[in-house]
Amino acid sequence: MSTNDDAISTLLGRTAQIATDYLRTVDGRPVVPQADLAELRRELGGPLPDGPTEQLAVVEELARVAGPGLVASAGPRYFGFVIGGALPAALAADWLTSAWDQNAAMYSMSPAAAVVEEVAAGWLLDIFGLPEGASVGFTTGATMASFTALAAARHALLAGEGWDVERRGLFGAPEVPVVVGDEAHVTIHAALQMLGLGRERVVRVPVDGQGRLRPDALREALGSLGRPAIVCAQAGNVNTGAFDPLGEIAAATHDAGSWLHVDGAFGLWAAAVPSMRPLVEGAGDADSWTTDAHKWLNVPYDAGIVAVRDPAAHHAAMTLSAAYYVESAGAERDPFNWVPESSRRARAFTVYAALRSLGRSGLADLVERCCRLARRFAEQLAAEPGVRILNEVVLNQVLVRFEAGEGNAAAGDERSRRVVAAVQREGTMWAGGTTWQGQAAMRISVSNWSTTEQDVDRSVAAIVRCAGQS
Repeated sequence: MSTNDDAISTLLGRTAQIATDYLRTVDGRPVVPQADLAELRRELGGPLPDGPTEQLAVVEELARVAGPGLVASAGPRYFGFVIGGALPAALAADWLTSAWDQNAAMYSMSPAAAVVEEVAAGWLLDIFGLPEGASVGFTTGATMASFTALAAARHALLAGEGWDVERRGLFGAPEVPVVVGDEAHVTIHAALQMLGLGRERVVRVPVDGQGRLRPDALREALGSLGRPAIVCAQAGNVNTGAFDPLGEIAAATHDAGSWLHVDGAFGLWAAAVPSMRPLVEGAGDADSWTTDAHKWLNVPYDAGIVAVRDPAAHHAAMTLSAAYYVESAGAERDPFNWVPESSRRARAFTVYAALRSLGRSGLADLVERCCRLARRFAEQLAAEPGVRILNEVVLNQVLVRFEAGEGNAAAGDERSRRVVAAVQREGTMWAGGTTWQGQAAMRISVSNWSTTEQDVDRSVAAIVRCAGQS
């Protein structure tokens, strides 16, 4: 295989052209894939060739055969889950990140990567209104960010009882209770599972009709434990977008000598909009926080963020040592001290580029615009007969219920599921199904920087067509 400069230039130039052509046409593609499982296995599979294949041929063939199996989630009418498309500057920075091929474990491996993390971390703490001295790590996503934060919490609570959990493990350790709301996201339970704290051991606290954890019930739960606990609250419910009353929750948690973690996977970005800051009031009083940059900041994937008020607890829970690891002794920041991985991608370059390209006003506009478009969805759909919006649209989430006769809940569930399936097949837009407090519904998440009012109107028309046939 040729590796001369001309061959590399041709390969990367052609790859950039393929990528650019895809992005230029993504708005006109059906949002749903155009190939099924059997086709993809046939086209992509088969035995590994015995010998090399010319590199440009590999890339062109990959683009050709994988293309029909792609979901157009980078486009403006994908409203499933909370998925944003990549901002152009962030995408370009991601390409550079791959070309630079930096290992972001230690300052000595990539001074630029380490300093970019440091700078981006400071910007993020300021945007979110978090303590200036908090430590920050850049993880693969919110799941590992929550894992990191809860590991720091576990360290702090057990250290308070004289137990070194990193050295001695959990065998014989004092109990660490965990309190969550009934609407805690599944990734919190996944993190607890990996930390040995158990996803089924949690104390569940009731929530209100929008999924907000009830502070009175939390105080009662904490009072019954008789020892400090880890409390997990939410900034942005994944179905309704609702925010737990974080100020009251922080007061109750700290009165009990406990640790408060805030899962703000997408909702924490509301702090970037001055008019929306009341939603996150009290968030800064917590002890740890997580969010995803690859959700509402619209950077490519592999971009979770964790922040911890107590850097010593954070460092103790994550740092590792080996004979060939020489931790920086000066003012340099070694990124591996704040995340679960050692060798890893220099993932802060995309966050830095996105924030620089947007600035404060652009970031605020991105978040506020998505919320405004979510309200547009809700207002137009609510005007249709037989359609009901189940949530207070305070953020970017809309829950849509398609009724089938007054008082006939089972028929409404079935119709809602049929409409969701029909919309997904039709391909104009994509929205997922969910169950909210016992009711089947469509969930619309508006998170993409490129979505316009016209995209919403076109999507509403498609939903209405499908509902009329279901």
